[in-house]
Amino acid sequence: MNGPEDLARRVLTEAPADLLLDRLAAELASGYGVTEAELYQVDYRLSVLLPLGDGEPLTGPGHPAWRSFDHQEPVIADGTGWFPVGMRGERRGVLRLSPVPTDRAVVEELTRVGTALGHELAAVSAGTDVYRASRRARRLTLAAEMQWDLLPGRSRIRPSFSLAGQLEPAYAVRGDSFDWSDDGHRLWLSTINGSGEGVAASLLTSLATHALRNARRGGLALADQAALADQAIYALHRGEQHLSALIMELDLAAGVLTVVDAGSPRLVLLRDGEVSERVLEKQFPLGMFDGTDYQQQSFELRRGDRLFVVSDGVVDATGQNVRYGETALDRFLRRTTPMEPLDAVRSLLGDLRAFVAGDLVDDAVVVCLDWTGPQP
Repeated sequence: MNGPEDLARRVLTEAPADLLLDRLAAELASGYGVTEAELYQVDYRLSVLLPLGDGEPLTGPGHPAWRSFDHQEPVIADGTGWFPVGMRGERRGVLRLSPVPTDRAVVEELTRVGTALGHELAAVSAGTDVYRASRRARRLTLAAEMQWDLLPGRSRIRPSFSLAGQLEPAYAVRGDSFDWSDDGHRLWLSTINGSGEGVAASLLTSLATHALRNARRGGLALADQAALADQAIYALHRGEQHLSALIMELDLAAGVLTVVDAGSPRLVLLRDGEVSERVLEKQFPLGMFDGTDYQQQSFELRRGDRLFVVSDGVVDATGQNVRYGETALDRFLRRTTPMEPLDAVRSLLGDLRAFVAGDLVDDAVVVCLDWTGPQP
């Protein structure tokens, strides 16, 4: 247990929060003869890899760094190695190391070191701004800062499901958001179609998210979770402010999805290459009236099903006085079949930005869930 990989892992766990890369680079130089090490983190928009140091941002999709990030595997080019950095499906970026031998065992060890770095970044990010500050291509608005800190991550993988979500406009998002959690038996997922402008919208979404978390962690049933969030918002705003939400719970053993539709974003099913919208019982948005009695409904997923949750900012996006609409959305969703969930949401929002020829005016949230079936 004293090989160079083990020593590198130990250095990561013992390094000061702001010096993870520096201490790791020194250990890799000693153990593997690596003379250059740089961390590239993906930005909030998922469109550029930004160096922690003074290197150049990487935007080209054909670059070895992007191949490593997209396929989550090491890429060796001209003696330089690019290794994915992430944990449990959450992609954070890539680690560039040079020189790297082509020895397969060494490459596998360095790949595991990249994963260990991903875990440590997740562990220390709450206590330092070094890594958050260096992964933004431009300044976030205050509302966007609040929204991104509210998220559980952007992607999650377990044997029974894969999950990803993304917000747009990434650097100026206001009220749209998503949240998820799982305990090995159930997956909870909520998507919020926010309302209002600026910080006020973020505050309303934050209240709803924390109310739903409080109810979920208290063991309440799905309909009661919606009712608690509804009461929290109504008690503060007396119906003057409210927001739409889709709240879901997936039984990971049976594949049964339970849903509460509180004036929700659109729920779309991609099954065997065909797109269909799930017809849900529309109920009042959270906080609109006092004491709304929410009802939940359930349906079974099939192994291989893909679900998308999209807010109205997607279908209502307008470019050259033309609305993106359901037809364009359905056509694009079919094209995502071979993609991983994170690539699917990134591609859809990229297509949307191209359609409007710039940043979106209204908030948009896209969440993608793949059900791969119950696992032992």
